[in-house]
Formats: sequence, C-alpha cells, structure tokens
Amino acid sequence: MEIRRGNKLKGVWSSLDWWTILIYAVLLAFGWLSICGASYDFGMEGNFFSLDTRSGMQVVWIASSFGIGFIILMLDDKLYESLAFIIYIFFLVLLFITPFLARDIKGSMSWIKIGPFSFQAAEFAKCATALALAKYMSAYGYNITKWKDALMTLLIIFVPILLIILQRETGSALVYLAFFLMLYREGMTGAILFAGLSAVTYFVVGVRFATVPMGYIPTCWGEFVVLMLIMIFTIGLLRVYDGKWSSPLCKILIYGMGVVLLSIVFALFVIPFNLSWVLVSVCIAIVVYLCYLALRDRIAYYFYIAIFALGSMAFFYSVDYVMESVLEDHQRVRIHVLLGLEDDPSGAGYNVNQAKIAIGSGGLMGKGFLNGTQTKLKYVPEQDTDFIFCTVGEEEGFWGAAGVLLLFLALILRLIYLAERQPYAFGRIYGYAVMSVFLFHLFINVGMVLGLTPVIGIPLPFFSYGGSSLWGFTLLLFIFLRIDAGRNLSKRA
Repeated sequence: MEIRRGNKLKGVWSSLDWWTILIYAVLLAFGWLSICGASYDFGMEGNFFSLDTRSGMQVVWIASSFGIGFIILMLDDKLYESLAFIIYIFFLVLLFITPFLARDIKGSMSWIKIGPFSFQAAEFAKCATALALAKYMSAYGYNITKWKDALMTLLIIFVPILLIILQRETGSALVYLAFFLMLYREGMTGAILFAGLSAVTYFVVGVRFATVPMGYIPTCWGEFVVLMLIMIFTIGLLRVYDGKWSSPLCKILIYGMGVVLLSIVFALFVIPFNLSWVLVSVCIAIVVYLCYLALRDRIAYYFYIAIFALGSMAFFYSVDYVMESVLEDHQRVRIHVLLGLEDDPSGAGYNVNQAKIAIGSGGLMGKGFLNGTQTKLKYVPEQDTDFIFCTVGEEEGFWGAAGVLLLFLALILRLIYLAERQPYAFGRIYGYAVMSVFLFHLFINVGMVLGLTPVIGIPLPFFSYGGSSLWGFTLLLFIFLRIDAGRNLSKRA
C-alpha cells in the first residue's frame, strides 16, 4: 500500500506543471519587492524581514502560501470534486455570519478577526464557488441551454454575491461576475455577453451625456443615443438569428428607424419637441410586435429579442434611481470622476490622480528600487494593497510594468492551455473559472490604477499586501495544478 501511494505521489510530481509554478514564484518575488518599495520610508533601516514591517509580514504570508500549496498537492485530486458542494455550503454559511462577527473597517463588514489575525471570507469563497460550479456543470446530462440548469448555475454564482454585498464589500462581490467568462466557454450563448456589454454601453453613454442637450431640441444626447442603440442592437440581433434582411419584421424595424429620422427632421426644422417619446414609442411597438410573432409563429428567439429590447429600456431608465438611491455617495462620485463629469483631484479622484503621477514619473526605465518619491512620501493611499501597481510603474518604469503584465499574460495563457488539456469536464470548468478570476482581478486592478475602470478596491494577484488574498489565489491555483497533475494517474468512472 505504501509503495502504491509512493508511486502515485511520484507520478503527481512528475506530472506537475512546473512552468506555472515558476511563474507563480516569480510573481511572488516581484510582488514582495514591490511591497518593500511601497512600505519603505526615506531614512528607514533596510530590515525588510522584520515582522514589524509589511514586507516582513508578507514573507510570512508567502512562506505559508508555499506550505498551503504543498499540502494541496499532497491530497488526492478526487477529494476536491467529492467535497465541492460541502466546501461551498460551508463558505456560504461563513459569508452569512461574517457581518455579525466582523468589525466595521472603512465601512466594510467583511473582516473576521481571530486573535492577532484577520481574514476575509470572500477571498476564499471564490475558490469554493469555482469548485461548486465545476461539480454541478460536469454532472451527467448537464446542459447550460436548459433553463433549469442555467438557473441553478446562476444561483451558485449570485448567492455569494448577495451575501458579500450585505457585507458592504461591492468590489469583492463584482469579482464573481468573472465566472461568466467560463460559462461562455462552456456553451453559454454569446447573446448573454452581448447583453452585458450593451448594458455597460447604455450606462456609460447615458450617464456621461445625461445633461448634454441636443441644441434647442428638448432632448438630451444621452437618452437619444441610448434609445437609438437599443433599436440598432435589436435589428442586429434579428439579422443574426433571422439570417436575412428581407423578413417582414426587419422591414418593419427599418420603417421604425425611418419614422425616427423623420421625427428628427421635423423637430429640427418645424416644431422642436422631445424626441424621446417617439423613440420610446417605436421601441415599445417593436417589443409588442416581437411578442406577437413569437406567439403566432412559435419562434422562441423573437421572444428573447423582445426581452432584450424591453430589458434594455428598463435598465437605462433605472440608472438614475440606482445612481441616486442605491449607490453610496463615494461610489457615485467615483463614477462621475471616471466619466469626466466631476473634477475632484483632492477627493474621490485623489487616489487615481496620484497613481497616474507616480506611474508617469517612472518614465521608461523607472527611478530604481526604493527611489520612488511619490510612494516614499505616501502621496498614494493604499499603495501596498489596491494601488501596488503604481509602485511598479514608478520604480521600474515602463519596461518593468510591461514585464509584470507579460508575466500575468503568460500565467493566463498557461491556465487556458492547462484547462484545454483536461480529459474531464470538472477539471476544464474549474480551470477556466480560475483563469477568469485572475483575468478579472488583473484587468480591474490595473485599470483602476490607470483611471480606466472604477476604483472598487480589489487586490492585484500575488502583488498586493495581505494574507487573505494571497492564500485565496494560492488555493485557486494549486487546486487546479493538483487536478491537472492527476489527469493521467487514474480514470474516473
């Protein structure tokens, strides 16, 4: 028995993807150096391993992460599949009780304190959710196009999102939307992603141009453009699913566009009036006619396109309510600053403004290790956590920042390669879930440092200071590496 176990462990080590582990180790090393630079003060003794410093504590988190990774690799890969739902339910319970146990830290109720240490359950729940999704979606007979399977899949994703929002930790909750990238790989229709991108477009255009009038016509550009986009997107979807422009429905939609254009000419040259009423009327007429055709001809996609058009209008006209009544003041101001509606360099836009200055001051080659003035003088808040990338840009310059991004690109591509070579659906689904989480963190974190995405406070994997995030990312990665290493060692039933 011992010989068999020894041979199996030997097979695991020989099948392990050491390239991914090498990338992981290099990212950890660069991340630690960045934390050294971000937490170092001019005149401070260079004792980076002291536990009184953040760089010293990060060494502890890194060492313990390697220990966690080693333990994960020693366990049977089937264990993660068999316990997936149990792990998921455990973390749902933990997320539920977190607000009752956590202290209020900067408005968030997400940190549980045990003795001298604190941890954030949401960081570990990402791994549990990925396992639960992989377990459920790899079951025999699962089909994402069946509404029951799709509904259950969405519940697995949205239940932790709701529980995390109750902790007032919106940024961590949004990370779970990354799993939709994995769903797309597993057969989810591209219409869902298209609807998501459309919603972002409606939001940005509608909010950004909500107060910009169309000359002397009593209509704002934001509402006009969004309603026109809804009509254009609806026609485009019909063209994709119908396959021809000659269908009666497409002709009616084009006639509707003609009515809108005539209304614009009338408002410009005859009597100015609010064009929104015409646009809304045409959109509603399109929805009604689509529903009629869906019932008459029993064509389901007519009904789905009608839902898209109606949902688009409902989403757009709910934006004002969400902005004014749902979002917190600081969240609303951050969005306005991002969209250029407000200039608040000393308030909501301070972090991003200082981060841009820090990155820009690094130039091509950077100022050198520990020589960044913006970070050493503490101009950038949260510079060793959420805004750690600005330290990279200031000290290592363009080449250093580009090198870090290339390392992350290598990790993402490697995870895709490993996921595609999995012989079983469980490993493939979990692998794409891991990749999606890393990609989302990278895109949003770097984007908010550069002022391209809203500041939602999520860490940069393997760079931001903290044990919870580092352990959470390590769990995600090494469980997948263990599943990949066991792909050829045994056959599942």
